[in-house]
Amino acid sequence: MSTTAGVAAKPLTRGGPRRDRFGGLVEGWLRGHTLLIYLFLYIPIVVVVVFSFNATNRRVTDWQGFSLRWYESVLSDTVVQGALLNSLIVATSTAIIATIFGTMAALGLQRAPRWFRTPFEALTFISIIVPEIVIALSTLVFFSSAFDVLNPLLDLRLRLGFQTIIAAHALFNISLVMLLVRARLSGMDRTHVEASYDLFATPWRTFRQITFPQLMPAIVAGGLLSFTFSFDDYVITTFVSGAGSTTLPLYVFGTIRKGVTPATNAVAAVMLLITLSVLLVGQFLVWRNARRAGQRGGQASVAGMIAEQSG
Repeated sequence: MSTTAGVAAKPLTRGGPRRDRFGGLVEGWLRGHTLLIYLFLYIPIVVVVVFSFNATNRRVTDWQGFSLRWYESVLSDTVVQGALLNSLIVATSTAIIATIFGTMAALGLQRAPRWFRTPFEALTFISIIVPEIVIALSTLVFFSSAFDVLNPLLDLRLRLGFQTIIAAHALFNISLVMLLVRARLSGMDRTHVEASYDLFATPWRTFRQITFPQLMPAIVAGGLLSFTFSFDDYVITTFVSGAGSTTLPLYVFGTIRKGVTPATNAVAAVMLLITLSVLLVGQFLVWRNARRAGQRGGQASVAGMIAEQSG
């Protein structure tokens, strides 16, 4: 029997390739660990929603049957209605401002020189990792100092209220939108943009027909994050809110001082419903935009974009 010189024959193992003995065990442990994490995250939410339908007048965990009485009580309460309206006004205004200015900042940084873009991006990351309590305190000090100077100087009556809440929320969320859009810009195919310029298209037409459709998932994701962060925010709102600008999170934290009731669970369930509804609407807009552009499967979903960028 002759063999090729310099080539050693590899011994054959019986039964095919060797299997990892602990591979199945490790995979099962990882799956079980993932399941426990999801249960830990979502079971408390399910419990809150379920007990919001409790008909009891006593302890919130004392189940007395299914009832919608607490939703009727909450939705007919003028205080809750006012707090919900305030939250929607603040969150919508914040989302619009943060989305517009964050997108403009991302597009502006795309063509900025490196010596300017690098420190600006570093400042953006710093504004995100700064603790929320620090942002709340610093904005409160800034507004108080500015009002003390401007009110007597210009004969104004500036005070804490909706405008300060929206300004403080937008200050934080603009950075989030900018990072989302910047990440989308960095991975975007530039060949279509260059081809558009070669065909003598104007910059505005290129942006409207080519750049904007590709940026749409990131823009929508940034708007949704801005809306939800502003709608659910408590710390910053507590510092910069004024008379008549109580939002829904402030109302909830005020009521739980007397104990958690089914009415409180109902308010939390309403907030969850609004947040999920906004997410579904944003997902529908992205899907419709992708369908019109003929990019089936090419655009990332809103939920995927949020999970990718937040992670």
